[in-house]
Amino acid sequence: MGNPTTENEGQGGNKGTHMSKVAGTPARTLTKTAASLFLAALVALLSGCGGGGGGRSTVGTAPPPPGQQQGGCTGSCADATIFLTLDDVGRILAQAIDEATARSQPATIAIVDRVGNVLAVFKMNGAPDTVNITGQRGVVTGLDGINDLVSSEMSAIAKAITGAFLSTEGNAFTTRTASQIIQQNFNPGELNQPAGPLFGVQFSQLACSDLINRFIPGSGTNPGPMRSPLGLSADPGGIPLYIDGTPVGAIGVESDGFYSLDLVITDFDRDPDEIIAIAGNFGYAAPNDRRADEITADGKVFRFTDTWFGALVSDPATAQPFAALNGVVGNLVPVTGYTDGALLAGTAFSTPASGIRADNGEHYPGLDAFVLVDGTNTNRYPPRDGTDGADALTAAEVRTLMVAALGVANSARAQIRRPPGSQARVTVSVVDTNGAILAVARTRDGPMFGTDVSLQKARTAVFFSGDYAADDLNGAPDTTYPQTGEVIAIGDYVTAVRAFLGMPTALADGAVAFADRSGGNLSRPFFPDGITGTPNGPFSKPFAEWSPFSTGLQLDISNTRILEHILFVLGLSGTDVPQNCTTIGRLPNGIQIFPGSVPIYRDRTLVGGIGVSGDGVDQDDMISFLGLHRAGNITGTFNNAPPDMRADQLTPQGIRLRYVQCPQAPFIDSAEQNVCEGL
Repeated sequence: MGNPTTENEGQGGNKGTHMSKVAGTPARTLTKTAASLFLAALVALLSGCGGGGGGRSTVGTAPPPPGQQQGGCTGSCADATIFLTLDDVGRILAQAIDEATARSQPATIAIVDRVGNVLAVFKMNGAPDTVNITGQRGVVTGLDGINDLVSSEMSAIAKAITGAFLSTEGNAFTTRTASQIIQQNFNPGELNQPAGPLFGVQFSQLACSDLINRFIPGSGTNPGPMRSPLGLSADPGGIPLYIDGTPVGAIGVESDGFYSLDLVITDFDRDPDEIIAIAGNFGYAAPNDRRADEITADGKVFRFTDTWFGALVSDPATAQPFAALNGVVGNLVPVTGYTDGALLAGTAFSTPASGIRADNGEHYPGLDAFVLVDGTNTNRYPPRDGTDGADALTAAEVRTLMVAALGVANSARAQIRRPPGSQARVTVSVVDTNGAILAVARTRDGPMFGTDVSLQKARTAVFFSGDYAADDLNGAPDTTYPQTGEVIAIGDYVTAVRAFLGMPTALADGAVAFADRSGGNLSRPFFPDGITGTPNGPFSKPFAEWSPFSTGLQLDISNTRILEHILFVLGLSGTDVPQNCTTIGRLPNGIQIFPGSVPIYRDRTLVGGIGVSGDGVDQDDMISFLGLHRAGNITGTFNNAPPDMRADQLTPQGIRLRYVQCPQAPFIDSAEQNVCEGL
């Protein structure tokens, strides 16, 4: 599934130049008056509820010829000399602007560094002011069907952050890759196949997350990871940027006025956003053998882009200097909450300035671990005691658990990295039953998206396993979809899951241990997962009302805060969202619904959760489950849930839920098989 140098226009369902032909896609015809009324209604609904250019001075090398393998980095290339300089950022912008001009396709272009600092947002004269959010199926729930509300700047930033956060030295993923792995079937269009392996990841990195950092006006770049205005994007047009084999950031482009995804991957689109981003990517391309189309999952090849440099109508090598374009064909623009309109150099990954640096043996000696740090280079999340009473995990127990999980990760064979046989690169998070963060650490070169996601996973497992979940959900306020005025009662999900499971006290008695794989089973638009025509799981919308922009409980508990943040970015609200995506104190960065977490027990008492995210969902399951088991054998004081409590003892609708799924022969240093069996 390589990328051709020429492309054919896709057929129905793809988001390309033929977008308006797609049945069910709302035409972008909302008048200014209607848009103003829409915004006013949304405001009413919700009110009721400086960097320098020092360091590396040369730009990235030219892309290799098609088919040439240019890898070499396996997680250790990033250093203080590799980052996007001011010259780099200007050149990338100029190349993208030149292609957009040649195509008469004015665009908004965003550049971010690897941890999500916005280095520039350039809006060309005539670029769309806003975008329409559409899953192309006529759905008008959640965020789907919101027209002329989200700015093109938000879209471009979200695409750039996605390209940066999904990519490492071992894999280069784009927003088109993201589109492929979040839909109801994997691959999209292959009926009766399970959902995408990262189903639900789009609602991570949210602006309201308590882990994600925020732009401080006038401060230049900041320690990451930084937030995204819309979470992760599945709309083609976000492509990672590389220098000397290591990712340094990404470019995101919005030019066609739609924030969508690709429903059909059996053809090749002619997507203007993606083509313009590719022009900007010239000289900063990912190594060919690290691109998504060289990586498989479940025997299926990922998609990278639908076109490549041969499709350009401009010559990036002869693009005008950026200084000759700024103020002429468009301008650098400020975006509230993300950039003050300056052109910035990026941070060097794995240095304190990036917010990610080596642990240096402080807590995890010999494990090549990395930690999150603040502006004073202080570890934000060292192991600490739990906050939830007499049975709380101690700091020593948390450290033992983290060491065990990081050790499993270092021995595990990665699923979605090159070269084959690489070790897994992940983030591990541990929380208590209050959702308080007890520790976060990463292995070298883990993808940035896994940081927030691992924490979401840990909190999700412990939340649904607790005896407080029903009360917390029933006590959560309603949310409203502004495009229709429909009011969603969060407590209705409690009623639905009780009926579905045939358990009148579900989520209130603490009797069932839910891993994220279990809760994910209940969060799909089909149950069993992917089987067309079957009913939805109780945490999902029915398929007729479902889309990647409206997943059910996952979106609904954070929907109000997402909308509030959109108003803040637009300047229609003077107050940004708090660092809590829900009104539920245990879920301050929302929930996640794809595998990679398990709850922690002392005998039969729930005391916390561990979440893992980075290099394949089965690997994530194994690292959390087996890491917890090994730590429990060391301490003798905690372990996995007793087998009779685990969600895989439940058979709703005659179908057994899943708990965890571990790879069959997962280690690079051992031939051991079935490592989770019988534990």
